[in-house]
Amino acid sequence: MTTPQSGQEVSGQYTHGHHESVLRAHRWRTAQNSAGYLLPRLTPGMSILDVGCGPGTITVDLAVLVAPGRAVGMDADADVISQASAQGSRAEFIVGDAYALPFADDEFDVVHAHQVLQHLARPVEALREWRRVAGLVAVREVDYAGVVIHPLSDGLRAWAELYQRVHRSSVGEPDAGRRLKQWAREAGFTDVSVGASLWVFENPEDRAWWGGLWAERVIASSFAIAATDRGLATSDELNAISAAWRQWASDEDGWLAMPHGELLGF
Repeated sequence: MTTPQSGQEVSGQYTHGHHESVLRAHRWRTAQNSAGYLLPRLTPGMSILDVGCGPGTITVDLAVLVAPGRAVGMDADADVISQASAQGSRAEFIVGDAYALPFADDEFDVVHAHQVLQHLARPVEALREWRRVAGLVAVREVDYAGVVIHPLSDGLRAWAELYQRVHRSSVGEPDAGRRLKQWAREAGFTDVSVGASLWVFENPEDRAWWGGLWAERVIASSFAIAATDRGLATSDELNAISAAWRQWASDEDGWLAMPHGELLGF
């Protein structure tokens, strides 16, 4: 097994899968919009490992910030690693296992992971392994139960409830953001700093993009397959949720805030 920002846990299926609607969201991520809490800690010449790097957009940014230091992106999925490698950046990309990193103790200055622990069955074990290879571990995780949507229609309320059931029926913890401090302490971290930040989608372009992604994802991705195959939702129910996302995207009053917990730990 391996590293699921875009990969999959051995004991379960990665909730989001690799549908194009999912990868579009992953490619949108940058160090600036997804790792701002870490950036003040980075200096040229440092070495950094990006666990669960997906298509590598954050990794590429991190590589620039630590140049001429070493930057490695690692993911479970060979296809997304191929996409990441094709960017032609100075970062190195490899396929690997989040629980068994192919690196020596203290080989890196920093291990970074964005939206990874929520998809792992054993987050404490993963954190312990990441700490083994780095002086600093930096993790950012969403908290789906804390997502605020306005206007909150019946369809979007159904989405929020269904998301929790589908994610938990796969593997992992959809509300990982609030648990980072606890998991780090259980993993033996002795110096832990935690905070939070938001993604906000409210202007017409952002609403169209985010609402469109979920309108598509909820009927066409691995999320949709899991929901129907496991008897958690019918096709009609998924279509109604998809329509609710499109309605929200077109609503001038539409506003969504997605909270993330952030951890810096030693």
